[in-house]
Amino acid sequence: MKGPRIIYLIFFVVFVGILCQGLYDIHPFGEPREPAMDDYFIANAQSERAANNVVTSIVFDYRGFDTLGEAAVLFTAVMSVAALFRKEE
Repeated sequence: MKGPRIIYLIFFVVFVGILCQGLYDIHPFGEPREPAMDDYFIANAQSERAANNVVTSIVFDYRGFDTLGEAAVLFTAVMSVAALFRKEE
């Protein structure tokens, strides 16, 4: 029984090493990678998109097609679940 324990131990050590490396390389919270893009959105969202909320202008105007795709996926999932659980006559 020593063989499988050694394999599990090696797997565990490699897995913990990968997790530690990921934690070491993680991006600090609150510091954007591209601050120029954030500054652009904050400075121009209201004037370009006529929205008082920067988040709303990003979600619905700058990334509108992406939001439309996400809405289509959610609609398809809801309709699939509704069709799955409907009662048959």
